[in-house]
Amino acid sequence: MPDHIKRQLLKEIAILEHELAHELPAEIKKAVAMGDLSENAEYHMAKQRQEFVNARLGQLKRRMAELSLVNLANIPHDKAGFGSTVVVFDSIKEEEIEYRLVTSEESDVNKGLISTTSPIGRGLVGKRVGDVATIVTPNGKRELEVLKLTTIHDEADEDEEVSEAGSAQ
Repeated sequence: MPDHIKRQLLKEIAILEHELAHELPAEIKKAVAMGDLSENAEYHMAKQRQEFVNARLGQLKRRMAELSLVNLANIPHDKAGFGSTVVVFDSIKEEEIEYRLVTSEESDVNKGLISTTSPIGRGLVGKRVGDVATIVTPNGKRELEVLKLTTIHDEADEDEEVSEAGSAQ
């Protein structure tokens, strides 16, 4: 799991745990002190927030567990997968587009960061150079031909070469 994603998730977990343990109990206690709970809007709002925070914490902790199970050894060396940068030719737009396949937390379409769970991401995963992915989007079908592929392993090898070249000087 990328470190910045882990930090982002852990930060949100810490904030929500603090709210659940300190802020919400104080709000509920204050609301209870106001009397009749059946028509106490502050009490009901605090209880709803408490339910939401508990649910969100569950989601975040499950996501952390899922991401910690990602094994880089299982990501193919010769096909598009998590961490790959893929240059495709979009036959509808008649242009080359570069995408990087990332986690859903990192996705930003405007920057070319596409989640592996999005329609385009799912269509590109497992493709090699020369393959054509047919993507069904809300705007219709698109055909993307893979022109260039750099896997997460290729990038790790390049980083290692740069590091070795820098230390040799």
